[in-house]
Amino acid sequence: MIDIQVLGSGSAGNCYRISDGSTTLLLECGIRYKDIQKGVQFKMSDVAGCLVTHEHGDHCKSLKDVMRAGIDCYMSSGTASALNIHHHRLKRVKNKEPFQIGTWRILPFDVQHDVSEPYGFLLANKAGDKLLFATDTYYIKYRFKDLTHIMVECNYSMSVLNDNILAGRTPSVMKGRLLRSHFSLENVKEFFKANDLSRLEEIWLLHLSDSNSNEAQFKKEIMQLTGKAVYIA
Repeated sequence: MIDIQVLGSGSAGNCYRISDGSTTLLLECGIRYKDIQKGVQFKMSDVAGCLVTHEHGDHCKSLKDVMRAGIDCYMSSGTASALNIHHHRLKRVKNKEPFQIGTWRILPFDVQHDVSEPYGFLLANKAGDKLLFATDTYYIKYRFKDLTHIMVECNYSMSVLNDNILAGRTPSVMKGRLLRSHFSLENVKEFFKANDLSRLEEIWLLHLSDSNSNEAQFKKEIMQLTGKAVYIA
């Protein structure tokens, strides 16, 4: 059974703690280090590794502190090069080449974002849990089987975004960037329709925009579509 704890989600910073009861991981470290410490009850030694999707600060703000705490941090070569950080705890992993951390077998896969080499991660353990983690991508080109947990970005709704642009609350120039870098509610729905959800236990919607999303609407529409438990990070 997977335990998911949200330490931060959104443009202000992203960080999630997950555990299968044997191995605890951080997904992202984009919040203040002291907030990460609080989130894990100051038991940083219990954290076996940290997965980082890309180089934006809201996903890796505390990277140096996490590595100084003795935690290996895993990312693509492109992300590592963009960060220009050299440390023996920084581990470069390759697209579609699985690696192991404790009880987790982890498969990195490429996603679509306006950075060097962004990854999503598929995590599986021997108990049969399978968790998909994908954020900051406007599209996922892969299909997945036997997922039990999904943590996926649902940044904005096209209708909310268009209303905000018409009202002058959101600059129209932002629309182009959002379309090429973040997951909309509409595209997240298409992603769910394309995947086998028969074993799925719960869905976590991540990284909602402060201005271009509607938490209640997103939760309701995804629950109606999938029939699964939906949580907003």
